[in-house]
Amino acid sequence: MKITNICCIGAGYVGGPTMAIIAQKCPHINVTVVDINEKRIAAWNDDDVNNIPIYEPGLSDIVKEARGRNLFFSTKVDEAIDKAEMIFISVNTPTKTYGIGKGMAADLKFIELCARQIARVSKTDKIVVEKSTLPVRTAEALKNILENTGNGVNFQILSNPEFLAEGTAVEDLLAPDRVLIGGDIDSERGKEAVNALVEVYANWVSKEHILTTNVWSSELSKLTANAFLAQRVSSINAMSELCEKTGADVNEVAKAVGMDTRIGSKFLQSSVGFGGSCFQKDILNLVYIAKSFGLNEVADYWEQVIILNDHQKRRFASNIVKTLFNTVSGKKIAILGWAFKKDTNDTRESAAIYVSDYLLNEQAEIVVYDPKVTAEQIYADLDYLGSRSDSENRSLVKVVNSAEEACKNSHAVAILTEWDEFKELDWQTVYDNMLKPAFLFDGRRLLERATKEKIGFEFYAIGN
Repeated sequence: MKITNICCIGAGYVGGPTMAIIAQKCPHINVTVVDINEKRIAAWNDDDVNNIPIYEPGLSDIVKEARGRNLFFSTKVDEAIDKAEMIFISVNTPTKTYGIGKGMAADLKFIELCARQIARVSKTDKIVVEKSTLPVRTAEALKNILENTGNGVNFQILSNPEFLAEGTAVEDLLAPDRVLIGGDIDSERGKEAVNALVEVYANWVSKEHILTTNVWSSELSKLTANAFLAQRVSSINAMSELCEKTGADVNEVAKAVGMDTRIGSKFLQSSVGFGGSCFQKDILNLVYIAKSFGLNEVADYWEQVIILNDHQKRRFASNIVKTLFNTVSGKKIAILGWAFKKDTNDTRESAAIYVSDYLLNEQAEIVVYDPKVTAEQIYADLDYLGSRSDSENRSLVKVVNSAEEACKNSHAVAILTEWDEFKELDWQTVYDNMLKPAFLFDGRRLLERATKEKIGFEFYAIGN
């Protein structure tokens, strides 16, 4: 099967970058990214590629190269579905906020709507690719919808989960550790569909790095990978608290443990906690799946990863209050960084949101600076928690345009995103312009302790 037209439903953090790379590396394939969000599509089509809705290093240059040649962004969903031989589904699958599975299960309503739209529009055979992170056996539900509500055409369902780390998504797409493709490898049509997607990726990825499995293994592999990575973060964060009590240094412990080749050094950086769109959502989904099969001990094990992560955020915020003489009421706290990690403007489940909310409940005044996150997004994140009204958030939280401005006349600074520019700040000037005593809480262990001791900060870091 020769693929000449690809459609991707969903122009978000996965769909946009992935399709941009496919278009760049496969100039013989027309790639159309569709979304019903007109504002988002308009941003992808902005004449100034620096205004595209997702910040990833290198992404704007790739979009500039391919857009208008064989990469298109559109709100004409039906038209793009009709033309495509291969359709990627890359829509949001948030944790349910209602009904059975509330707070744990993945909400698949957007996936089902996509399936019904594909079935309604399609008049020729299609390969449908799950790109969103989905519970195991979702492909079965998709197949039932497509085959029973469509126009009698043949659909092949593939699972092709993304393994992108935000901030390095372009690099991860250009040189992936592996590309995982799951399909019906026991049937001829299934094998043809899998091979068609293999050939797309083979334009720039060596086939040794393309792994094919059955569809269920592919779906579960994505959840498992994120669960394992998050578990490492929670493990080192658990040890960070013990380090604080015993006088050990968590960095030294992590280095010693990471030098064991059976363990390795990655994801052993202690911090205020993990965030992002994947880790918490996927682990909660895994917990729900385990409970649904009666595997309560398995569910309890993975749920503890989330419990520890939430605890780490609370204890970091609580430490700020305790250190500032058990009250932050009326005190100005500078928050440096709002994105959940550097080199992205994604704020989903960012530790900064929850730390700030805790401090606001203690009547602190918050001043925020992040180089890529807008004030509109910061207020929206706080409003979503529902702890206070929008007007209260806007009166208590100020968003400024530089780290220096955020820190000026503040009682304390909390580093919550590891942006490189924070390493380069003139910390002596920052300290001089703060109220004394001046406190620095390094939630990402970004700065060397010796630097702070020379300057004069009362310095606190995770696991210190």
